[in-house]
Amino acid sequence: MFDRTAGSHAVELLKQWNVDHIYGMPGDSINELMEELRKVDIRFIQIRHEETGALAASAYSKLTGHIGVCLSIAGPGAIHLQNGLYDAKKDKTPVLAIVGQVASESVGTDTFQELKLESMFEDVSVYNRRVQTAEQLPDMLNQAVRAAYAEKGPAVLVVSDDLFSTKIKRDQQMTSPEYSEPHIRAAQDDLTKALELLQSAKKPVILAGKGAQNASDEVVAFSKKLNAPLIASLPAKGLIPDDHPNNLGQLGQLGTEPAEQAMKQTDLVILAGTAYPYREYLPEKAQAIQIDIDPRVIGKYYPATVGIVGDLGPALSWLTDQIGERNPAFLNEFKEKRAIWHDKLQTDIDKQTDKLQPQQVLGEIQQVMERDAVVSLDVGSITIWTAKYLQLTGQKLVLSSWLGTMGCGLPGALAAKLAYPDRQAIAIVGDGGFSMGMQDFVTAVKYELPMIIVVFNNQKLQLIEDEQKMTGNKPTNVDLANIDFAAFAIACGGEGYTAKTREELQDALSKAKASKRPVVIDAYVEDISAVL
Repeated sequence: MFDRTAGSHAVELLKQWNVDHIYGMPGDSINELMEELRKVDIRFIQIRHEETGALAASAYSKLTGHIGVCLSIAGPGAIHLQNGLYDAKKDKTPVLAIVGQVASESVGTDTFQELKLESMFEDVSVYNRRVQTAEQLPDMLNQAVRAAYAEKGPAVLVVSDDLFSTKIKRDQQMTSPEYSEPHIRAAQDDLTKALELLQSAKKPVILAGKGAQNASDEVVAFSKKLNAPLIASLPAKGLIPDDHPNNLGQLGQLGTEPAEQAMKQTDLVILAGTAYPYREYLPEKAQAIQIDIDPRVIGKYYPATVGIVGDLGPALSWLTDQIGERNPAFLNEFKEKRAIWHDKLQTDIDKQTDKLQPQQVLGEIQQVMERDAVVSLDVGSITIWTAKYLQLTGQKLVLSSWLGTMGCGLPGALAAKLAYPDRQAIAIVGDGGFSMGMQDFVTAVKYELPMIIVVFNNQKLQLIEDEQKMTGNKPTNVDLANIDFAAFAIACGGEGYTAKTREELQDALSKAKASKRPVVIDAYVEDISAVL
C-alpha cells in the first residue's frame, strides 16, 4: 500500500463507519485534518460555538442510534465541547470527539493554548487517549468509535495536528471499522420469577423508559395482555403513542394526575427499560420487576424484587405469551381517569385569554405538527408544559434528559434536519434556553435547514422562579432582558415572526410550516407557573 497521510486514513475510516457529517469550527490545531476532510464527501457543518457542535452530535446519536461526531481545536475549543459530551454521557449515547492538540514537539512545554486534555476529558469519556504517533491514528480511531458504541458514551481522541499530515505506510490492516451489537437473552430463571409476580399482582403498572426505543410494539402488547396502565418516562415520550388508551402519560413533576395516582396504588411496578431515578414518585412498598440490558442499574434507584438483564423486546414477548387472563378493572379505572385528565388539558388549551398562555401555544403547535416530525425540546418550564400538553403520536422527541442542559433545543433541531432532511423539525424553547446558543441559528440558515423554532418568551427564568418560591425564598434574579427574537432571525437571513395573540400565532405557524427556510416565532406568553 502506497504512503498516505495518517489523516487521509482517518477520514477514510470515518466514511467506513458511515459518518456522513461532522460538526466543528476550523482552527490552527486541526488545519491538517481540515485539509483531509476537504477531499472527501463527509459534510462539514461549521458551527459558531463548539458547544452547539457537541450537543448536536449527541442529539444526532439519540435520534438515529449512529455515532455523532464533533471536532474542535485544542484549548478553548476543547473546553467548549464539555457540555455536549456530558449530555451524551448522561443519556448514554455514542459520540466521537476529535480534539486537536498543539504540535507534537510542543506537548508538555506549556505553549500557547496547550491544556492537559487527557485529564480534562477523563470524567466525561468512555474512551480517552492522546495519539502519540501518526502510525497509531487509524487503529486508535477504530478503537475509539467501537468503545463509544459498546459503552454508549463519548470517545475522545486527542491528536496533534502535525500527525494528520505525516505520511505512514499501512502494509497490514491491524483493526477494522466494525461493531457488532450484542443481543442479550434474559435468564430463564429470572423470567420465571417475574411471571410468578405478574400472575399474583392485582394492580400492575408499567413504567417504560428509553430502553423501549426498539421495543415499543412489545411494550404495548404486554400492556394489553396484562391489562396494565402504561406510564412513560420523559425520554420515552412518543415511543408509546400519547393517544393510546393505556398510556397515562409521564410521571413526576412534569407528569399527569392519573400516572401519579396509579403509581401510588400499584402492587407491582414493571420498570421496562428505565432506571427511573425519582424515588419520591415511585411506590412506597410495591414489588418491582426491572428489565434492562445494563446489570449495573438493576435495583439502583428502586429495590427490584426480580431483575431481568436482557433485551427488552424478547423478554416482554416471552412474558406476554405466558400471562393468563387478567382482570381489567384496575386498567379500566385509569382509562376513565385518563379521559377526564385529557378533557381537562383540552379545556386549558381551548380557553380564551387576553394574553397567550403556554398551553395554548402547544395546542397550536399540535395543529401544524406533522405525523413524522422531530421535536427538539429545550430545558425549563417549557419541558413541563410540553410533557403535559403536546401529544406525540408518531413523532420523535429529542432532549437533554439526564443532564438537563439549557440550550439543547436548537442543536437538536440542527441534528434532526441532518438526520432526516425530509421531515419537519420543530424546536420548542424558552427565551432563556434559546439565548444561550442562538448564534447558531445562522448555521441553519447557512446550510438551508428549514425548521420551526418557537420561543416561549416571558422574559424570565420561569422554572427557576417556581423553584425559588417552592423553597420559601423570594424570587431573585430570574427576570430576563427582552430580545426581539423575530428581528434576530431576519438579521441572520431566516424568517422571524412575533406573536402576541392566538391569531398572530396561528398565522405565524402557518407561514412557518410552508416556508423552506429556518423560522423563529417569538411567542409572548404569560409567566404562569409550570408547576401545577
